[in-house]
Amino acid sequence: MHYLVRRGEEVLDALPVAAPDREAAAELPPWRALEHAASRTLLRALLREIGEDLGDGRVAARPSGRPYLPDRPDLGVSLSHSSGWVAAAVALDRDVGVDVQAPRAVGDRLLRLCCAPGDAEALAAMPESGRRREFAWIFTTQEACVKATGTGFAGRPWTVPVTLGQRTGAWEQVRWCAPRDAQPVPAGCAWTDRREPSGVFRQVGAGGGDGL
Repeated sequence: MHYLVRRGEEVLDALPVAAPDREAAAELPPWRALEHAASRTLLRALLREIGEDLGDGRVAARPSGRPYLPDRPDLGVSLSHSSGWVAAAVALDRDVGVDVQAPRAVGDRLLRLCCAPGDAEALAAMPESGRRREFAWIFTTQEACVKATGTGFAGRPWTVPVTLGQRTGAWEQVRWCAPRDAQPVPAGCAWTDRREPSGVFRQVGAGGGDGL
């Protein structure tokens, strides 16, 4: 599995938007158009970095909203965006999920819903900035897992067991990683291993590829 996380404006300043993505973005509200164009441009950059140039091929979406590549059904892809950040993930012959979250205020009810009782108490006792960031690491991982299974929010991400500070784990048919030392913003990644039980995880272009 491969992934990238970048600021959306950085992506659009560095790279051209492919014609199919530009046309699709033109039909969206301005705020949504930027996220749409940036996330898909980042995905295309990621594909180029791993030698799977999509060219002008479409990035389509299923009725559930899950992205896919009509010209490359062997590649699983996932996209995410939050407060100016965008993320993209891709893997060969497996499904993937990626989620990025800018830390934001979180109430006690949400802490109790998404976290084990001890973790919810520990988070509630943290200073506000720490609580926001640590919860975001948990929830991005939970979201990435249900994206990898294709269920999205209907998959009840809050039921995915992720503990405070945990960096790797497994849930049902999914393996996941929270790359805490590699990203300036919380981002979780998940991938299925039904075809390749060993699973592989790495960030592409730590120094930035394609001018990113």
